[in-house]
Amino acid sequence: MQTITILPMIDIGPGPYSNLRQRTAMNLDRTRLISELNDRLRETFAGGRVMLTRCVQGLPDDERAQLLRAVREFDAFDAANDPQREHDFGRVLVAGQGYFWKIDYFDSDLEYLSPDPADPAVTTRVITIMREDEY
Repeated sequence: MQTITILPMIDIGPGPYSNLRQRTAMNLDRTRLISELNDRLRETFAGGRVMLTRCVQGLPDDERAQLLRAVREFDAFDAANDPQREHDFGRVLVAGQGYFWKIDYFDSDLEYLSPDPADPAVTTRVITIMREDEY
């Protein structure tokens, strides 16, 4: 049987963790900025690129319009579908069919991942809308 020893907390004094609260606030601001940029793309389809899978492209015009409207109006973010609080993923139902949308962050040339998703100058956002079974 293995023994586990739990050591008491100690004060490490000033050092790399002394500004932890400030860095946490900066992370929250950064996350908030990313979620706002993602919301803008999802709600307006501006500020990035919109990709529709073959199944979505093949929908009748009225059903595709309902789907796009459902994606734009989506606001059911919770811990299950948005654990990082970036508003980068969701699921909607249209005519009894489930669809996913997902936002990814690429560099300006769409070759690599973005070096900083919070910076629109170096990021191309891509929202992909797909039927559930295409995921």
